[in-house]
Amino acid sequence: MILDPSRYVAPGVSGPQGFKPIRKNIYLPVPAQVREILEENALVRTFVLEFDDPLVNQEFTYEPGQFMMVSMPHCGEAPISFSSSPGRAGSFALTVRRAGRLTSAMHRLRPGDTIGVRGPYGRPFPMADLSGRSLLFVAGGIGLAPLRSVLEFCLDNRDDYGEITLLYGCRTPADICFADDLEQWRQQGVHCLCTVDEADDTWSGRVGLVTELLPEAGAEAASWRALVCGPGIMIHFVLSRLVEMGFPRDHLFTTLERHMKCGVGICGHCFFDEKLICREGPVFSMSELGDTRNL
Repeated sequence: MILDPSRYVAPGVSGPQGFKPIRKNIYLPVPAQVREILEENALVRTFVLEFDDPLVNQEFTYEPGQFMMVSMPHCGEAPISFSSSPGRAGSFALTVRRAGRLTSAMHRLRPGDTIGVRGPYGRPFPMADLSGRSLLFVAGGIGLAPLRSVLEFCLDNRDDYGEITLLYGCRTPADICFADDLEQWRQQGVHCLCTVDEADDTWSGRVGLVTELLPEAGAEAASWRALVCGPGIMIHFVLSRLVEMGFPRDHLFTTLERHMKCGVGICGHCFFDEKLICREGPVFSMSELGDTRNL
């Protein structure tokens, strides 16, 4: 059994890829067990999950930029992006910031506990179109999570991509996620530049907005592609600055977050700028977006 929405659709609803049902109730979550929990910072944890059903676990596939609908009894359901590379079969990772009832309940989980998941949903990053290109990643805070899925996939398929540069900004050093990954990526040849808005006694790195790192990225506007994720206001200013640097709008990609109820384009809860984020996104090129000040 594969929980791939490209292969099913609710009765009477036309799916974005003409998919057909594989189970009678597409809203019924499938159990997944917590295999490992990684603490990224005081508010953020990465959950490594595997399905209880070995067949589902073996056949499950997804693409960087997609998301799962995650649920726990009496705590509701929410969309969470993949933060792992799909090239590493047998498990998948979701990175969660503690904020509300569901995410707080998830932060109380322990290895061996079970949650409900369904998906994957959404339009991913265009990995085939990015093949052969040098890539600039610009992330803010936990916005590095969905970009981590892309970056790890690129490293798993290193010969298919050119230079890789990551610009990462956080409010404080305590907000940094994936600190161990950042060092590993550097060792694998990724050019990583990090900055914080406010330093403390532990920080000897750069201080300032992530946009201030853009001139040092070494990215060539005509040939590179840029992937951006973070708070809406950060996305707006980064995309605007990249356009000023000469990047065509269709060479810039971002992933948007919205509250969702169904994940398959039925409820309309994630409607934004005449788009359903769950079906037409969450990944968009800048050319597909209107006024980015509203992100």
